[in-house]
Amino acid sequence: MKTLHKFILTLFLIAAGAISHAQNNAPEKTPILTIRGSVYDEQTYSPISKVSVQINGSKYTTTDVDGKFTIQARVGDELMVTHDSFDPIYYTIKGDDRLYFQVESDEYPTNKRQRINNEKKAFNRLIDSADFYIKKDATKSIKFIGDALNVNVSVGQSAEAHELLGDVYTYWKQFDLAISAYKISLQNSEKSSAKLKLAKSYLMNDDSQKSINTYNELDIDNLSNYEKVILYEGLGDAYLNRKNYQQATKSYNLGLDVAKEHFITPKITDLNSKIAQTYNAQGRKKKAKGYFDNSLELASKENKTRAVEEKAKVAEFNSNNEDYENEIVLRKQIINDIKDIERDSVISNESPLTAQKQNYKIANALVLQNRNNDAIPFYEKSIEEAEKTGDLVVKRDATRNLSSALIETGDTKKGYAVLEEHIRVVDELYAQKVQETSQVARFSRKLAEQQNRITSLESDRILSRTNLELAQERYKSQQVTIYSLIGGLVLLLITGLLIYKYIKQQRLSNNLLALKSLRSQMNPHFIFNALNSVNSFIATNDERTANKYLSDFSNLMRSVLENSEEDFIPLQKEIELLELYTKLEHFRFQDKFDYAITVDENLDLEDFQIPPMLLQPYIENAVWHGLRYKSEKGQLNITIKPKSKDTITITVTDDGIGRERSKALKTANQKKQNSKGMSNIKERVAILNKMYKDKVDIKIEDYQDIEDTGTKVEVTLKKD
Repeated sequence: MKTLHKFILTLFLIAAGAISHAQNNAPEKTPILTIRGSVYDEQTYSPISKVSVQINGSKYTTTDVDGKFTIQARVGDELMVTHDSFDPIYYTIKGDDRLYFQVESDEYPTNKRQRINNEKKAFNRLIDSADFYIKKDATKSIKFIGDALNVNVSVGQSAEAHELLGDVYTYWKQFDLAISAYKISLQNSEKSSAKLKLAKSYLMNDDSQKSINTYNELDIDNLSNYEKVILYEGLGDAYLNRKNYQQATKSYNLGLDVAKEHFITPKITDLNSKIAQTYNAQGRKKKAKGYFDNSLELASKENKTRAVEEKAKVAEFNSNNEDYENEIVLRKQIINDIKDIERDSVISNESPLTAQKQNYKIANALVLQNRNNDAIPFYEKSIEEAEKTGDLVVKRDATRNLSSALIETGDTKKGYAVLEEHIRVVDELYAQKVQETSQVARFSRKLAEQQNRITSLESDRILSRTNLELAQERYKSQQVTIYSLIGGLVLLLITGLLIYKYIKQQRLSNNLLALKSLRSQMNPHFIFNALNSVNSFIATNDERTANKYLSDFSNLMRSVLENSEEDFIPLQKEIELLELYTKLEHFRFQDKFDYAITVDENLDLEDFQIPPMLLQPYIENAVWHGLRYKSEKGQLNITIKPKSKDTITITVTDDGIGRERSKALKTANQKKQNSKGMSNIKERVAILNKMYKDKVDIKIEDYQDIEDTGTKVEVTLKKD
């Protein structure tokens, strides 16, 4: 049993060791970099927009109208550039240097290539060249910016050029000139990136209050998440510079919250470190140590350089708090880490991460513990490294302290020899400083020359823009006059149109009133004739027939009254009314005529509308003035059939005595009533045709050529 327990314990220890080894040897997570780039046609140097840019096939963006793009990536990621007009391009990210892709594009045909805007092409080429030389040659970079501004640039291009000029001055620590450049950029175009840089330049130029004011002017809602972190970090730096520790800590924490929420890893490390420095400045050592521990752990998960930088800050913190043992441990780790860094890049003497500086500070920590003998080898190593890199500043300090340490340990002879070396290094350093001062003076003169040129170009551009604005104002004034005249004319036309519409509306109202009046005249005429029929039945003591007639008549009257306010009703309804009316008339004059109503089977009655009671007067005339006086029994036919796709014909025919014989038989009163009825129909049709564009046409003629000629009424009705 004990053997089994030992075996299980051994397996557990092996597994734990393997996990620990895997964690220790896990690849470091490199920081996220902001990659900027441009895509141009190699022949025309014209920017290509809407180019797809991807990182590892996931993160995605496209180029803007100037062919530029911005995307976040890590060192080692694969960037893919694709577009329909050229073959895909693959590139492995090596750092945050700006990328330029010149492609052989099919996007621009030969005739279009010849018309490409040369000024825009030249501007983009010069700006890219200036960007390329920022860290290599300040004067050359500024000269390219001046050449770009010498092109006939737009307001947006001027803003871009001056923002880049501010970046050049910032990199070369000319913060007063950077401030001027960023201000001009913002005068041309209010960009948050330029304003953030302006605020930081104020701080670097020791004007922390202006820096705070500029940061506070930014609309945080319009910033990207990364820009929000930069704003809060900048505010914290400015407040820390003014020793307003409470506001500094608050700002750093706000930035830290945003960075954590959106996984902006490098800034999480930076802000933990800065919060630690703020607490340290307040003397709150315990709090500071907690945040330094966080930053140290976070930095270890980033790239080697960032981890070493954070170790150096924590080592300095330990030194200030007399924790020399932990300081020495960290600095020894830094020296080992520097060897890995130097395999891929060169560390400048200005960096705090040089081997000579770390050895020198280890020696100082040992001296402060009265361990002079232990310190001497580290001073000697520091001097050796300083000689290799030409770092006279560290060599000066290290020889001075080494001399003191040797004398303290009793090695006076060697101590004085080192002191002589120290004096020689001081003289050499002085000569170097004189030479550097001369170089700085020359550099300043070159910058001043280039800046004067740019200032002159900007003044000329502002003057040109002012002249252009004056010309535009005059043009606008002329336009206002012209537009006023045009506006007056349009107003007159609108007034005329409104008057015309008003007159048309009045005519329509008058027509509707006339139609209503005519309908009101027709209905009493029809009712009068119907009541005469009822009276006739009562006079002959035919009470049952009178009752049946009255019942059908009431149904007819209800339908007539329902439709009396309408200009048009469905044709199906009108046919129902005609059937009911004709039935009533036939009921009275059964011995005088028969009737038939025929509707074509192929006709869709729902498609047609007809004025109500339009056909009734013609049927009434046929019965009362034609068929009633016929010696033998007559025939009344009502036929409805299509004439064309959108037109139908309604024909009312009778074989009565005809119009001429009917006139001869009429009394003077009958002639008056008939004339009035027909006149009403004509007026009604004329008004409806005026309102509805010749919808109804009526034609009356003799039906046949024999003695009882009869009458034929043909009504043509159009679809809506």
